[in-house]
Amino acid sequence: MQPYFFPYIGYFQLISAVDEFIVYDHIKFSKKGWINRNRILVNGSPTYITLPLSRASDHLNVNERFLSGSWVNERRRLINRITESYRRAPQFDTVFPLLETCLFFDNPNLFDFINHSLGVMREYLEIDTRITISSTISYDQASKAENKVLSLLKAVGAKGYINPIGGQELYSRERFHANGVDLAFLRSGTIEYRQFQNPFVPNLSIIDVAMFNPKEAIKRFLGIYDLI
Repeated sequence: MQPYFFPYIGYFQLISAVDEFIVYDHIKFSKKGWINRNRILVNGSPTYITLPLSRASDHLNVNERFLSGSWVNERRRLINRITESYRRAPQFDTVFPLLETCLFFDNPNLFDFINHSLGVMREYLEIDTRITISSTISYDQASKAENKVLSLLKAVGAKGYINPIGGQELYSRERFHANGVDLAFLRSGTIEYRQFQNPFVPNLSIIDVAMFNPKEAIKRFLGIYDLI
């Protein structure tokens, strides 16, 4: 999977569901994805939060991109926005120090920054899955899409592969089986919780989930999915 900035609960379900989670550090950065942005609840509405990036070629990989020099100032604005949005949330005093640890991480490399925050949240949720960075694996890096995944799986000796449900249109069970790999897709179940007095907004950043739910409840959420 690509590294995502404080991703939604389904990302952590996927990490929790597997024996080894491979995170791409040398995959092309995408402006339209969730690598450097996500959504939190602001005054009852989903609102984007974004890591500002230095200007660079669109052809660079995630581990070749860097946070903008303006991040020092924008970080404080982001922290203030999170504070104003969630200071009355039941888990604010527990979760806010974790977010400060992530946001004040002193490394401007985009991959390192996001990977650190993922690690902080995994530790908080007590997810002990083995994490491997893709560039440390010897495989066919020039391959694309399904071929790239199969090359990675062969390199680590995997017998099974779990992908988010959206991958059903991308990957062929027959092709994976022909390569000795069982293919499954993770479909998150219904997860709903109180967000102050607002109508529930699903699929927000893990920030929202953690602010409104104690750790033990989130750990139960991690198991609310089906493999199909």
